[in-house]
Amino acid sequence: MIFDGLLGLPWWGNLLVLLVLVQITIAGVTLYLHRGQAHSAVDFHPVVSHFFRFWMWMTTGMITKEWAAIHRKHHAKCETEEDPHSPQILGINKVLWGGVVLYVKESHKPETMTRYGHGTPDDWVERNVYTPCNKLGILVTLSINIALFGIIPGFLMWGVMMLWIPFWAAGVINGIGHYWGYRNFECDDAARNITRFGVWIGGEELHNNHHAYPTSAKFSMRWHEFDLGWLYLQILSFLGLAKVRKAPPKVRLDPTKFEIDAATLHAVIQHRYDVLSRYASHMKRTTADEIAKLRAKGHIASRSAAASVRTWLHRDEAEVPAAYRADLDRALDSSPTLKTSWTMRQELTKIWQRSTLSTEQLTAQLKDWCERAEKSNVESLAQFSRRLRCYA
Repeated sequence: MIFDGLLGLPWWGNLLVLLVLVQITIAGVTLYLHRGQAHSAVDFHPVVSHFFRFWMWMTTGMITKEWAAIHRKHHAKCETEEDPHSPQILGINKVLWGGVVLYVKESHKPETMTRYGHGTPDDWVERNVYTPCNKLGILVTLSINIALFGIIPGFLMWGVMMLWIPFWAAGVINGIGHYWGYRNFECDDAARNITRFGVWIGGEELHNNHHAYPTSAKFSMRWHEFDLGWLYLQILSFLGLAKVRKAPPKVRLDPTKFEIDAATLHAVIQHRYDVLSRYASHMKRTTADEIAKLRAKGHIASRSAAASVRTWLHRDEAEVPAAYRADLDRALDSSPTLKTSWTMRQELTKIWQRSTLSTEQLTAQLKDWCERAEKSNVESLAQFSRRLRCYA
């Protein structure tokens, strides 16, 4: 009984059961709490919805309203002093290793719950069981584990289940997901994709994709990316147990299109993060060659300075830290090509930031931008402009 429990499984059997249990918990977080409750990207059948609520109560002790409110605030205040868990503000170590502490701290703020916790379950069982007795479920789970797997194995399995989400979700995703990785989209924060294969944490690893299109139920955006949570949703949808409300918009290009019109403007604004990523991609070789020339001439003093110029050349001016501004300004003053690339990018972003202008005015500005880009004598910029005209 101490080691075997009622099931009498070998150690590897216990391990397999544990992996299945934590994967169900991960599915509850990414499907129900994240994509369903926080972003309303998917609707679940009442049976599935309540199963996830019950499972979260049993294995995490998390309250739906708290989780959704804290996550919504993270998106609304991302990378600012009000962000509940930004490693850009608080430091990577504090978020990675203390993410659960930051979560609990934010959950005790009534204003966060009031402003961002709307639309979450508020039925009898939520008010009388899941919320006031949120720690009872995990104690029930401990008792079941000990009975089924034995005292020591059951307790160890329970410990892993309790630590899994606090570390991987609150720590790794909120920490590393805003600190290290690759970016498909130049969104307005530091979110990054940790890996191309979103399996270990149910697709949450594709964090940059999610921040670019937060209301999308699908996190994978490129052909080489895999979102395990999306696979779960496809299965549930096939069974009639889930209905996807929003998926990522797909870029449509019409090679025969040349004139800039309102449809072009709408497509460019809708896909603005993809537009900025494509801009950086088109300009990559040209800017790399220019930076190499400046290093050879001594206008860029060191390899680190060259790296900082390369990093911040394709970001918004307001995002450039003061420590790197001198290197960037020196490079821009020394290279007309880099200056043009930088200036045209800043002007392009202003087109979708000017919300007070009419569609006709913004369309005229986009048309003027393309005409100047194609006359700039920077071939990569002209190629990008011709591609931009094809957005449909």
